[in-house]
Amino acid sequence: MNDGRVTKEGIRIHNPEDFAGMHTAGQITARILDEVGAMIAPGVTTGEIDAFITRRVVELNSVSATIGYRGYQHASCISVNHVVCHGIPGEKVLRDGDILNIDVTVIHDGWFGDSSRMYVAGKTNRKAERLIEVTHDSLMRGIEAVRPGATFGDIGQAIQSYAESQRMSVVRDFCGHGIGRVFHAPPNVLHYGRSGKGPVIEEGMFFTIEPMINLGRPETKILADEWTAVTRDKSLSAQFEHAVGVTADGCEVFTLSPGGVFMPKLA
Repeated sequence: MNDGRVTKEGIRIHNPEDFAGMHTAGQITARILDEVGAMIAPGVTTGEIDAFITRRVVELNSVSATIGYRGYQHASCISVNHVVCHGIPGEKVLRDGDILNIDVTVIHDGWFGDSSRMYVAGKTNRKAERLIEVTHDSLMRGIEAVRPGATFGDIGQAIQSYAESQRMSVVRDFCGHGIGRVFHAPPNVLHYGRSGKGPVIEEGMFFTIEPMINLGRPETKILADEWTAVTRDKSLSAQFEHAVGVTADGCEVFTLSPGGVFMPKLA
């Protein structure tokens, strides 16, 4: 791999030594997401969760990528129930049965670690549990499609075909993205599509895969705060996100949970 090479689609090809920096940043994010799980319970506010995350980012010698990003003022996005993504932490109190996605991005030594996962406050119902399971499995099927010579359409097709086979829908208004020493870069990683379509995946590409799956229809709308995205039909939504780097025969997942708790305990 040549230093600084960019494909015709504008996708950067990283050097082998760049994987170490992404791994470290990804593991810091994953560690914070592991730790925050102990806080998730009825009665806790999303602002209290964000305050913990803000503190841990600093303690782990990192910088929040989201504080100050386009005016955003928090170290996490916390999206509860029918909020699809970009939920703003604040005074909202978690209730028994709530499901929530927590999305954290840190910058460490210039590299961006970006991941999100689902949590449950108390005990939720089987429909919500099933949504979480299908969303997690959709992400993992997308990751399994990553290898040199495949296309980004293969990732989207793997996610879409599985989610829709479970009678759920894939959000089309948001997507994964290239990452590395910048927060967002080409390519747009769609979570739907057709096999064989889109740019060809090459060794050295870094990007996120972060499907948002709804129990109802896929349409979303943005609230007046200009950040929070919700399902138009108020159906539940879930999301999981990993950052990956393409290797010679597949990919490295930079944001694997150190404690093996990427999926919440549902039983």
